[in-house]
Amino acid sequence: MSVVGVDIGTSSTKGVLVDGEGRIIASAAVPNRTTRPLPGWVEHDAEAVWWRGFLAVVRQLRDAPGGGREEVGAICVSGIGPCLLAADAQAAPLRNAILYGVDTRAGAEIEELNRELGADRILERCGSPLTSQAVGPKLLWLRRHEPEVWARTRRLLMASSLVVHRLTGEYVLDHHSASQCTPMYDLGSSAWIGDWSEVVAPGLPLPRLAWPGEVVGRVGAEAASESGLPPGAAVLAGTIDAWAEALSVGVTAPGDCMVMYGTSMFMVNVAPSARPHPKLWLTNGIVPGELTLAAGMATFGALTEWFSQLVGAPLEVLSGEAAEIPPGGDGLVALPYFAGERTPIFDADARGLLCGLTLRHGRAHLFRALLEAGAFGVRHNLDAMGAAGADPARLVAVGGAAQGPLWRQVVSDVTGRRQEIPEVLIGAAYGDALLAARASGAAGPGTLWSRIEGEVVPSPDPGVRATYNDLYRLYLELYPATEGAAHRLAALGGGAGVTGAEG
Repeated sequence: MSVVGVDIGTSSTKGVLVDGEGRIIASAAVPNRTTRPLPGWVEHDAEAVWWRGFLAVVRQLRDAPGGGREEVGAICVSGIGPCLLAADAQAAPLRNAILYGVDTRAGAEIEELNRELGADRILERCGSPLTSQAVGPKLLWLRRHEPEVWARTRRLLMASSLVVHRLTGEYVLDHHSASQCTPMYDLGSSAWIGDWSEVVAPGLPLPRLAWPGEVVGRVGAEAASESGLPPGAAVLAGTIDAWAEALSVGVTAPGDCMVMYGTSMFMVNVAPSARPHPKLWLTNGIVPGELTLAAGMATFGALTEWFSQLVGAPLEVLSGEAAEIPPGGDGLVALPYFAGERTPIFDADARGLLCGLTLRHGRAHLFRALLEAGAFGVRHNLDAMGAAGADPARLVAVGGAAQGPLWRQVVSDVTGRRQEIPEVLIGAAYGDALLAARASGAAGPGTLWSRIEGEVVPSPDPGVRATYNDLYRLYLELYPATEGAAHRLAALGGGAGVTGAEG
């Protein structure tokens, strides 16, 4: 028996057909289009991107050599999130889906809910502060700004739950995704908060809750005809992509932390003893009783891609040049807030900065400074995790291939931490397939398919560590010293040009 895992990402949808041993029978991908109709708005056409993209990937898997002969026992889908798709009772989208923390339109609603419900009480009850990542303020924004859409809204859907609804007819959301619907979900009791949900979205029917690995329905006849999946195949609740990817690389034990190098940086730390922290997201994990502490930077690889396009040089060339520059770039430090910032400062109006420029600095210095800025951001988030009582014991790095080994080495040198490199780096779809294999019996309940093939260790040179310690202190000083100026410039310049990001 085989299983299907599909992940609906910001820039692409990917899928795998896998057997019970974790061997990939077929893989497929289609590109996705993100729209930004106004500054701070980031959206997907859910019908085209989420549903038709899913169908296209599944058809590719079934049409691949050997794919059509496989008996598919279960399907699991993950996707970007938390997102807000307002839909009618038949799961027909009423507008484009509003994406996760990169969409910052609901700032006024965040302030309003903090005043009405109490910021400290929200953090205590929900585990996370109200930020652009939260679904609740976006629902309130929809009520206030698009009342005609709100009047017809009967479903709160995300990428995974839309597909589940279409395949099975079930209106369900997984507990992890729900725990990012702040302030509507109580983390302690793993249940919707009835009175607060009525403040945010009065009268909206909320989905029933299930854990990501639970079977919530079966593929119906119409969906089977449309997708090529077998009727009656089990469909799991699914979850948000970063958590599926963490499972795919074996980040499951307390103290394990996935460090995801991508367009943005995202970190998922399995942290059963963590306390709510105003600068991080404390959420459910993917199994009952598991808590995770998450952090997400607005830009990471987006910085190097931007610089590569700006100077007209490939990333591998720039990385090679930057490797010849000493740590600290001959007295240069940058802030990576080119698209505002999520954790740990939660400031959509923060802006990027290069400090210490002289005429002797060239493009290699600047490129290295951007890599180091991202690494300082990782260290900043790790420090916040430690303050929340959940300092990671083990880092597992995924992604970052375009920048080569330098990127990961700089992060280890700046943080002073070892990073493990998994053998298989397929992504969230592989974690989805593992959940499906467990649920269908194709794999045992505690099965993990990931193996570690290498590691990155900090430089043994004490001078490197001393240099980065000095620069990190400067990095921490620069944001508060320039915050006011950055906010005034943000007001003059409009939106931050947020790019796509994971998580």
